[in-house]
Amino acid sequence: MSTFPTSITCTSLNFAWPDGTSVFDDLQVTFGPGRTGLVGVNGSGKSTLLKLIAGELTPADGTVRVAGEVGHLPQNVALDTGLRVDEALDIAAKRAALHAIEAGDVSEEHFDVVGDDWDVEERALATLGELGLGHIELDRTIGELSGGESVLLRLAALLLRRPDVLLLDEPTNNLDVYARRRLYSAVEAWSGVMVVVSHDRELLERVDQIADLRAGEVTWYGGNFSAYEEALDAEQEAAERMVRVAEADLKKQKRELVEAHTKLAKRVRYGNKMYENKREPRAVMKVRKRTAQESAGKHRIMHEEKLAEAKERLDEAVDAVRDDDEIRVDLPYTSVPPGRTVLTLQGLELAYGARVTGSFELRGPERIALIGRNGAGKTTLLRTIAGELDAVCGEAWAHVPLRFLPQRLDVLDDELTVAENVARFAPGATNNRIRARLARFLFKGARADQRAATLSGGERFRAALAALMLAEPAPQLLMLDEPTNNLDMASVRQLTTALESYEGALIVASHDVPFLESIGITRWLLMEGELKEITPEAVGYPT
Repeated sequence: MSTFPTSITCTSLNFAWPDGTSVFDDLQVTFGPGRTGLVGVNGSGKSTLLKLIAGELTPADGTVRVAGEVGHLPQNVALDTGLRVDEALDIAAKRAALHAIEAGDVSEEHFDVVGDDWDVEERALATLGELGLGHIELDRTIGELSGGESVLLRLAALLLRRPDVLLLDEPTNNLDVYARRRLYSAVEAWSGVMVVVSHDRELLERVDQIADLRAGEVTWYGGNFSAYEEALDAEQEAAERMVRVAEADLKKQKRELVEAHTKLAKRVRYGNKMYENKREPRAVMKVRKRTAQESAGKHRIMHEEKLAEAKERLDEAVDAVRDDDEIRVDLPYTSVPPGRTVLTLQGLELAYGARVTGSFELRGPERIALIGRNGAGKTTLLRTIAGELDAVCGEAWAHVPLRFLPQRLDVLDDELTVAENVARFAPGATNNRIRARLARFLFKGARADQRAATLSGGERFRAALAALMLAEPAPQLLMLDEPTNNLDMASVRQLTTALESYEGALIVASHDVPFLESIGITRWLLMEGELKEITPEAVGYPT
């Protein structure tokens, strides 16, 4: 790493997507040494900011200055399965040069390639071991790595480069509990500049400060996520008090304006009466009448100005209160009577070796949590039940309409709008009905006309969930594969409230145990080569 102070400085940063959608307008932010958790609602620009810092996107205006080398771990990691592990780690050339030197070839070009990195193999093996990938040899091809192993391998490549700045975008996506612990250790050991975007609360408890990106501006909070929540709660309580004070002041100003109008009207009537009765000389009466009118006008203007100021204070107070909407939707046609058989698995042997021994049944509106290590076969089981993969042997019967939401969210057509995507799943529904129901999923007005390709990760998930839950016929078995990946905290809450409205049977594959506990799981199934039921007490995984 470099010896000079490392930092990231974004000055007057402007960025918009090709369709004109503005993301940043004159953003000013600096990240210094330490671990920073970058939080904000989906669509606020967190991933875009990391790509701008990494040089993967170019701002329309402004500058991004980084002191030091940058390493970036994006949300979606895709590795060529034909690569060798050392190629994925970007150390193949150095290894080849080292082996050539060890074999007696002392050509200068080999020494140039190695440079000072004589222990590159040892460091690579040690890094892989620390991340739980010690079983992956440097000479083997990557093959069919699980999503979690791909993330860790990409992280290992970054750590081997020893960059000054490390940018992590939802790094715990697809990681099981064991792999998450290894990533937590790597984060805690980091000594340079780190900016991490994550919805993983345990990871955010390990940062030094929180940067809250909202409405194109960054607000800083010292400490970890718990400290941030405490500070935010205090801010919101104060903001809500200010709303109440401003509302009371607005009522007072309205009341005083009405009273002022009443008094002025009485004065005008009295003045007119005096003028009509001609109790004083005409010239004097005219002066008094004009003076009264001017006084009334000034009085009215003063109260109207006070009323306008009160309204402005109320608007400012309301703006300070966060309003992260929740999904509220009624789904009566998804209900399943208790005891009705929803799913039957019989002697099921899956592709890649996992199996369901004997018979398994899901009855009524049960909520099943499917947990297990990366690569254990959870996704394979869901895809087999959904009919996307053929079983090696055995049978899987769904006795009710089912829908499956995969990790990739590829149920959406990127070229269609949100409303058009939902219409594909509910061809009998009118446009008005689709839009009315989409509004309950927070796609109101023009938001329903956004193309799927332009949606953020959380928005895309919400659109895919709406398409499946509003499908015709209504799904009475809903299967979700790692649904909290790419979701911010507000979106996880939105998902939880949406699932509260769902009355059918549910199977959720996830490593996010707090989320599973929040949605009322009734049975826990562990996939470890074969499927077996476990008690809630055993869910925490052994250390």
